[in-house]
Amino acid sequence: MRVRELLFYCLLAGIVGLGASCSKFRKIEKSQDWRVKYEAAQNYYEKEDYYHAALLFEQIRPVVRGLPEGENVEFSLAYCQYYERTYLLASAQFKSFYETYGRSAKAEEAHFMYAYSLYAASPEYNLDQTSGIEAMAAMQTFINQFPGSEFVDQASKVIIESQEKLEQKNFENAKLYLKIKRYKAAIIAFDSFRESFPDSHYLEEVAFLKVEAQFKLATQSLPSLQKERYTTVIEFYTELIDNYPQSQFLREAEKYYSESITKVNQYKTDNS
Repeated sequence: MRVRELLFYCLLAGIVGLGASCSKFRKIEKSQDWRVKYEAAQNYYEKEDYYHAALLFEQIRPVVRGLPEGENVEFSLAYCQYYERTYLLASAQFKSFYETYGRSAKAEEAHFMYAYSLYAASPEYNLDQTSGIEAMAAMQTFINQFPGSEFVDQASKVIIESQEKLEQKNFENAKLYLKIKRYKAAIIAFDSFRESFPDSHYLEEVAFLKVEAQFKLATQSLPSLQKERYTTVIEFYTELIDNYPQSQFLREAEKYYSESITKVNQYKTDNS
């Protein structure tokens, strides 16, 4: 048999199999017996076919609410949404579960997964971090409520990673002001960053970038403002070397410092 013919028959077999599978699912969907759908949903879930499992769980939710099966349907549906990467839906579903089944043995896990789904929904650091901020708060609440939980270490890791993403976003935003030559805004943003993230590993670079931003601000300022602004460059430089005497940015910072000293002395000479 030629390769092309073999591929054709394989494709045909796949189409036939898919059609049979779809036909079987449609038959289950049309069943009036919720137990048939519940059992089928369980089977789909165990086979990691979360899409079809979720469809069936959604259909029988109103019917099984208040029944023993209701708890499992709600919990399994949340995980289906999570595995299908609809994280915000999953987060809402996990929250609904632990609020409804607060005494369930699964409530603690649902509480954790509510926060973890928020974390999973958070995008790269340069995009909106609202979900990440909510995840940090939710994880801290979880740790406070379940200090002995098996999920505490993972919750702590999520808080740290979310904090790092938020930290990087704020740092890059502050640097952007410098890049687009909005030097005053850059200096304010660097100071705000230092207050918000006092333990950041970016602080050394922030101290240097303040020197750079202030120097460039002074350079483009009106003559009447330059002496004061070059003097501030010297102050920022002193702050840098006091806090980071071995700074990797020292050589470049010294250039701004030396030029600022020259400018300030020049103004003194001119006014003497």
